[in-house]
Amino acid sequence: MIQSTRSLWHFGQTVLGIIFRHPITGTSVIPILPDGRIVLIRRRDDGCWSLPGGMVDWGEDIPNAVRRELMEETGLELLKIRRLVGVYSAPDRDPRIHSICIAVEAEVQGEMKVNDSLEVLQIQAFSPSSLPQPQMSHDHARQLQDYLNGLTTLA
Repeated sequence: MIQSTRSLWHFGQTVLGIIFRHPITGTSVIPILPDGRIVLIRRRDDGCWSLPGGMVDWGEDIPNAVRRELMEETGLELLKIRRLVGVYSAPDRDPRIHSICIAVEAEVQGEMKVNDSLEVLQIQAFSPSSLPQPQMSHDHARQLQDYLNGLTTLA
């Protein structure tokens, strides 16, 4: 019984170590409407504009995480992922946790609507020349700038 308890404790420590000592994978989506406007969300937690996106769920691949997060946060349908914009891994890029973010450009359609009011305050589409200038959440200003500059970034 004691050996079994020790083994279970060791297993639990290993699992927690893996979870809390390794970065979490997430996505950012640069949603492009048919008219060329870029869709951003205003986050409830910090009030800043942000790209839609979030953590990849267990058993989910990146394209399906992009599709799910886009629908959850904007109500928009993913038509296709156009290109990889970058992989962003700086330990301080997300103030909550160390996360690795895979940013993609996505062709989208549909009606913008807030589906998750606990996370999203507002959704708005901007022309590339009129994107909001105030500070954006996380490193999303850099992701957008890399996109607008046609870069594929590993950072």
